[in-house]
Amino acid sequence: MIKIIKYCFFDLVRSRWSLVYFSFYLLLSSALLFLNNDTSKAVISLMNIITVLTPLIGTIFGVMYYYNSREFVELLLSQPIKRSHIFIGQYLGVAISLSLSLILGLGIPFLLYGVMQESTSNFLMLLTVGTFLTFIFVALAYNIALSHENKIKGFGYAILVWLFMAVIYDGIFLISLVVFQEYPLDNASLIATAFNPIDLSRILILLKLDISALLGYTGAIFKNFFGTSLGFVTSFLVLILWVMIPVFFIYKKAQRKDF
Repeated sequence: MIKIIKYCFFDLVRSRWSLVYFSFYLLLSSALLFLNNDTSKAVISLMNIITVLTPLIGTIFGVMYYYNSREFVELLLSQPIKRSHIFIGQYLGVAISLSLSLILGLGIPFLLYGVMQESTSNFLMLLTVGTFLTFIFVALAYNIALSHENKIKGFGYAILVWLFMAVIYDGIFLISLVVFQEYPLDNASLIATAFNPIDLSRILILLKLDISALLGYTGAIFKNFFGTSLGFVTSFLVLILWVMIPVFFIYKKAQRKDF
């Protein structure tokens, strides 16, 4: 599996799209740090972009790499290599390469501008959340691609999953809060947030920056839970589950996949 991870990693690192992805974050973070004297504002701006763009790129790259490497996978399957090692190795190679592009693209400007000492914890939270979102949505993309041989269907379902998580879910959540505002929805709000890694990641960053007022009238609820040590630990455990469960399904689907 290690050799497969290395091959996929270096194959993507040499890709022009990885360079574009890295350059985008490099230029974006440099511009935001240059224009904002307050690093918290730069982190907030990056958060709004990362929580939407990172899942989208992870979804597209995951589906695209699976379909483009179909012949290579068939060649590997003719060798005495476990199927699960092939697909999980590919998944890890894609997720690690995208995460490295994100970390370097954001980290280099912050180091050069010398603002790491001022907002180290906030910046590390931003990188951690971005990395989690990358691993989660690449895993979801691989599950979708493994379930659909047709490329058009695979891309369509993958984009639909991203659209639901990034936009539609928030709309349904807010409408539900307004419609059922007369009922106690404290616990329901917390549970609903855990079912969307994008919302959970956004809330963790906002609470880390101590600007929970931006969350609206539900900010106090999230602050009371996610703002505590138990809340942070629980949140990261939920994000880990969001990674492990799709990877488990990749393992199961790889064993049953008929080529």
